[in-house]
Amino acid sequence: MTVSESRVLLERALQLSLELLAVAEGGDVQALGSLDAERLRLLNLLRTVSTPIDTGSRLLLQQITELNDKAIGFLEHRRRIKSREIDTAKLGRRALIAYSATRLQL
Repeated sequence: MTVSESRVLLERALQLSLELLAVAEGGDVQALGSLDAERLRLLNLLRTVSTPIDTGSRLLLQQITELNDKAIGFLEHRRRIKSREIDTAKLGRRALIAYSATRLQL
């Protein structure tokens, strides 16, 4: 694989990373899997090739890494929100059970 061919693969992986970030920000977890799998396939293909990494390719890899970190941050934030919602629902359920035993007696 030539340097220009590997650059094309890296640019496609960068494009997928941008799409992945947008999907992570929107919270569509189902679409994340296919985008991440395709990006991983491209990056693994590049790793198997013994083409030297030039400065431009190194910058593309750095951008991919930064976008990946941002996407993970969005997903972690959504996970924490869901966790708080579940905790609130559990607390509400416990309160409902506790107060259902004390009915208003007329």
